[in-house]
Amino acid sequence: MAQYSVQVDGVFVALADPTRRAVVRRLGHGPTSVGDLAREFPMTLPSFMKHVRTLESNGLIRTLKSGRVRTCVLNRERLALVGDWLAEQHRIWEERTDRLEQFVTDPKENRQ
Repeated sequence: MAQYSVQVDGVFVALADPTRRAVVRRLGHGPTSVGDLAREFPMTLPSFMKHVRTLESNGLIRTLKSGRVRTCVLNRERLALVGDWLAEQHRIWEERTDRLEQFVTDPKENRQ
């Protein structure tokens, strides 16, 4: 469970930045070269590469080099970690609100 938490934490850290979220969103449409991705953002290539490295080090993307072109590919399985975590949180909170609703609406619980 601790390893799972570290992985989810890394994904959330990587997604905390709007530029990195935009890169993930763009890569959702398919693999793209770093150069093409970088053109979409108002920053220097070295600054953009820091974002790419953060996404890569947290497992959200993979980069493949062919000649002089480095292509970024989205790792959808890593994003599934966030989906799984959110589904778990949703289930927990739904159970809690169901119990609260039962407590509030059950006449036996309201007797004093």
